[in-house]
Amino acid sequence: MRTATIKRKTAETDISLYLNLDGTGKREINTGCGFLDHMLELFAAHGRFDLKVTCIGDTYVDYHHTTEDIGIALGQAFYKALGDKRGITRYGDSIIVMDEAVVMTCVDFSGRVFLNCDLKIPAQKVGDFDTELTEEFFYGFARNATVSMHLKTLSGKNSHHIIEGAFKSAARSLRDAVKTDEKFTGDIPSTKGVL
Repeated sequence: MRTATIKRKTAETDISLYLNLDGTGKREINTGCGFLDHMLELFAAHGRFDLKVTCIGDTYVDYHHTTEDIGIALGQAFYKALGDKRGITRYGDSIIVMDEAVVMTCVDFSGRVFLNCDLKIPAQKVGDFDTELTEEFFYGFARNATVSMHLKTLSGKNSHHIIEGAFKSAARSLRDAVKTDEKFTGDIPSTKGVL
């Protein structure tokens, strides 16, 4: 089973997270931020990942620490669940349409950390969620999953749609990248022999 349980407690957040890479999209999300709950529910559903997340955070300040730390914990869960990455496809990409918005994501589980977050989000807030935290989430994820990740808005005007497209596109790309190839189950997908 490619699963991971992460417990992460700091002075700012207390997070419990469970991930099953080979799930069906079952999810139980309670972050204290309604918009982030919605994005993680979409992420689990479209990635077909089973995901449970609970977070008690300093949301009386804002949602920064909660969003960033959940990204960190989710990245740690991917890293742990993948182990030595033997047999995975390694690469994934997806272009998602969300009404007028189109978002592209490409990922590589190379073991090298990189994030290019070229999301053009016009509004500063969606509800009470600061839209700049989208990049903080994906940076925390990429750094801890040790993945190279590119997200780009190809078109879009509605900030909610753009961010939703990003989470859906990321989920589909990650789903493709972590799936196993039955013909190469014992192989590390790198000429270096290690990822």
